[in-house]
Amino acid sequence: MRAPLSIVIPTLNSARDLPGALAALMEGVEAGLVRELIVSDGGSADDTPALAEDAGAVLVTGCAGRGGQLGRGADAAAGGYLLFVHADSWLAPGWSNVVAAHLAAREDEPAVFRLAFRAPGLGARVVARWANIRSRLFGLPYGDQGLLISRILYDQIGGYEDIPLMEDVAIIRDLHRRTCLLNHKIETGAERYLNGGWVRRGARNMLTLLRYRAGADPTELARSYSGSRH
Repeated sequence: MRAPLSIVIPTLNSARDLPGALAALMEGVEAGLVRELIVSDGGSADDTPALAEDAGAVLVTGCAGRGGQLGRGADAAAGGYLLFVHADSWLAPGWSNVVAAHLAAREDEPAVFRLAFRAPGLGARVVARWANIRSRLFGLPYGDQGLLISRILYDQIGGYEDIPLMEDVAIIRDLHRRTCLLNHKIETGAERYLNGGWVRRGARNMLTLLRYRAGADPTELARSYSGSRH
């Protein structure tokens, strides 16, 4: 039987972060869980494509924009289950056992991981805790938490929208917030928060979400959203 899981990673000038993401995912390859790694690149000018190919990943290229990149990666995937992770979000050791157990027990239920930051301090802990509370109580995780979903369900809801911002919120909306919060962490980079301030950046993220929910154009939101999203 072929391994069930295709992993899709969107990248854009991600040479600093991609090796850590790929290294974390290799335990799933060794466990026979991962069928393929797909790196969907948006036109990187650094060593990202070479790093992906050196790791044995399938490299898909196209225009920058995370929604479109995730969609192209999914289109190239052959697994019965898809796991979408960002290049700066690294799964903690033991993730493959957690995912395998989830697929065995609740195979039709999409899932996300518990968020942590690769940064010390109270700000990192508070923001991560709020993200996990938001995910558990309100069913609203963000893309930094990954997304595990069956191919059948992904196709049923139409996949990721090709929008430059809020593609993670849009797909959770289409799933009617039916995501399980796995008891296993994924550690994401904190550069945007460290540069912009934990409170200021958190407030800006919340304002962007509220504007999107009120009907703002994702393209306009992307223009005003500071910092790299990859």
